[in-house]
Amino acid sequence: MLAALKSLRPRQWTKNVVLFAGLAFSGTATVQSMVMASFGAFLAFCLGSSAIYLVNDILDRERDRLHPVKRNRPIAAGDLSIGTAWVMAFALFGISLGIASQIGNMWWALAGYFALQALYTPWLKHIVLLDVFSIAAGFSLRVLAGVWAVDAPLSPWLVACTVQLALFLALCKRRAEAANLSPEELEGGNTGQRPILAEYAGQGTDMMVGVMAASTLVTYTLYTLLPASVLASGNPELASRAGEPGMVFTVPFVFYGVLRYLHLVYGKGQGERPERIATMDLPMVLTGIGFVAVAGSVIYF
Repeated sequence: MLAALKSLRPRQWTKNVVLFAGLAFSGTATVQSMVMASFGAFLAFCLGSSAIYLVNDILDRERDRLHPVKRNRPIAAGDLSIGTAWVMAFALFGISLGIASQIGNMWWALAGYFALQALYTPWLKHIVLLDVFSIAAGFSLRVLAGVWAVDAPLSPWLVACTVQLALFLALCKRRAEAANLSPEELEGGNTGQRPILAEYAGQGTDMMVGVMAASTLVTYTLYTLLPASVLASGNPELASRAGEPGMVFTVPFVFYGVLRYLHLVYGKGQGERPERIATMDLPMVLTGIGFVAVAGSVIYF
């Protein structure tokens, strides 16, 4: 049971928190039915993503055994049988789709996520740049699921910020992974676990990280300054407050978060596990709490 639970990677469920962006920025977080719909969408994506992790671990078990950390995953280590893992994966696929089918149009987002992963796991994750764009697309589909779950109008600013932030985090992850490669692996282009990582070694990746960090900060700052920035959904009940400049006070939190993340990646050699930084690094946790507090006060009070 412990091996099965570990294979679901519950720590990775933090990625699905972006689903609640649609609920929060639509101004419907005080409506019980909308809150329940968002939590249902969150649960569906958690179960669905765990199914993807199981399939990924099954297909990559031989490569994982060559990795100093991933070799401890239950399937690679032999603690969870292949047959049991397949049964769990198919069960989670079915349950997640069943839940999603009861929540508005979010079913399409989850189905799109599964289709994306069907391409990413065997193919896209081995192609430089397309792998990080696939990760960004996955986050965008999560945001779409959250918006469709509460039947809110889609904000292009929300999508733009999500895509750019996801690309920034994905490039930082690749940069951190490439930094741990040995000179022999870099020279031969064979990492043993994922050959594509050698493509992300060097100054090119550093430049891409800088570009995405800058564009994320500029896009979010413009989002807070434009007249319709407070309520991305254009909720008619709160439209009269859309011109308030309050959201600009969230900018320092976003700037600090991005700069803190860059410090951890370049100064502390972290970045391989973004979810760990988001949940274990105290300054990042406090920054997130501060952002939520300020944004919530502007939108709801």
